[in-house]
Amino acid sequence: MSVTSKEAVTAAVPVGDEAPLRVAVLVGSVREGRQGRAVADWFLGTAAGDEGLHFDVIDLAETPLPLVLPGWGGAPGPEAAAVLRDVSPRLAAADAFVVVTPEYNHSFPASLKNFIDWHHTQWHAKPVGFVSYGGLGGGLRAVEQLRLVFAELHATTVRDSVSLHGPWSGLGEDGTPRDAAVCAGAAKGMLGQLTWWARALRTARAERPYAG
Repeated sequence: MSVTSKEAVTAAVPVGDEAPLRVAVLVGSVREGRQGRAVADWFLGTAAGDEGLHFDVIDLAETPLPLVLPGWGGAPGPEAAAVLRDVSPRLAAADAFVVVTPEYNHSFPASLKNFIDWHHTQWHAKPVGFVSYGGLGGGLRAVEQLRLVFAELHATTVRDSVSLHGPWSGLGEDGTPRDAAVCAGAAKGMLGQLTWWARALRTARAERPYAG
């Protein structure tokens, strides 16, 4: 496994049937005092050792896209254009996505929906896995709503997800799971499904470009 950040050059990762899969990890929360980045770091640590995966972390707290989108056919303003020049090619280059999201009021953060809405074709015919956290439901209601969003964007969400309950029960103060063994097993299971779909869909896109 390797991990890059916003300074990474996506073209440095080779492409081919046996090349490592490019997985963009989206940290969805931008709230002060959030645990999202700690949860993402735990997930990346759990995935360490898999040389078939190349992770690129996109932290939405460092990706300030405005809430006002341009009109149909319009161009983004200069500040939004600068952010998109950084993140949009990384999404386009990704073979798969992992979304790290909390649950706010039975749903996912507005920052995550806004980021998703700034893009379209970058999601097409690619798999999406989820790492959720928060409350007794472990963020599962946020995940179920995100499945509907990504279906509209022609993406395929994998069946199994990672659900971390807390922060008062399942997550420690540092944002890592208290039941590390069970949560690590869930993460590896989700990654197994994500890897299968990512390889299958990468081959399919190469042989027959998606026409969605």
